[in-house]
Amino acid sequence: MANNSRLSESELKRYTKHIILPGIGEEGQMKLKNASVLVIGAGGLGCPVLQYLTAAGVGNIGLMDFDRVSETNLPRQILYRADDIGKLKTIISKQRLEQLNNRVNIQILNISFGKDNALKTVSDFDIIVDATDNYESRYTINDACVIAGKPMVHGAIYQFEGQVAVFNYNNGPTYRCFNPESEKEFRNPDPSETGMINVLPGITGTYMANEVIKIILQMGKILSGEVLIFDILTNKHYLFKVKSNPENKVIENIGLLKQ
Repeated sequence: MANNSRLSESELKRYTKHIILPGIGEEGQMKLKNASVLVIGAGGLGCPVLQYLTAAGVGNIGLMDFDRVSETNLPRQILYRADDIGKLKTIISKQRLEQLNNRVNIQILNISFGKDNALKTVSDFDIIVDATDNYESRYTINDACVIAGKPMVHGAIYQFEGQVAVFNYNNGPTYRCFNPESEKEFRNPDPSETGMINVLPGITGTYMANEVIKIILQMGKILSGEVLIFDILTNKHYLFKVKSNPENKVIENIGLLKQ
C-alpha cells in the first residue's frame, strides 16, 4: 500500500471540515489517508462502516465478504439496491464506494474469513473491523488480532439494541475477556426469528466507524476496556467495564474452542 506524503488541492477542499477541527488538521487527514482498515462483513454493520470510512478518506480499505445480495438485506444494508439482488456484495460495494470517493483504494476479498486465512489476512492491515454476525467468526477474528497485535473494532446488534467495543487495543482486553467461551455451542438468534429495526445497524456501524477514526487519529477516549450498549427505543446508553485476563493474550489455536 502506497505511503502518500501530502494532500492534493482537491483533498484539502474535500476534507476541509476535518482539517479545520482542532487536533486534526492536515496532519490528521494524512493519517487517515495512510491508514489501512479491514472490514470483515459487508452486511448491516459493514455498510455504514465502509461508507463513513470511505467518505472520511481512509486511504486503504479491505472489504471481505462472500455473500450475495438478497431482497431481505435491502431495508438495512443501504449500499445495495433492488437490481443488485443475486450479485456479490463485494463487487457492488466496491463500485458504490468508489463513486463516493475515488481517492480511496478498495481491496476486495471475496472469500470467507476462517481459521486458515485469518492470520495472513489481518496482518496486512492496521485496524480490523468485526462486522460479522456469528460468534465463531468473532473468536477467529479476535484470535488472529491478538497474535498479529491488531486492534479489533467490534459491533453487534439485536432487535433494538446495539453493542460496540474495541478489543486488543494497546494490549487491552480481548474479545475473549469480554465473552469467554463456554462448553455449549454458540448460536446467534436468526434475524428472521427475532426481527430487527432497520436503522439499528446504521447507528451501530456509525459508532464503529467513529472508533476506527479515533484510533487512527489518536483522539478522544477509545472504547478499550469498556463495552457500549445502547437501546434505541429508550435512548439509554450503558458502559460496561471489561477486565483483562492475561490467559487470553496467549493464543495457541485460532478459532472457537481451545484445544
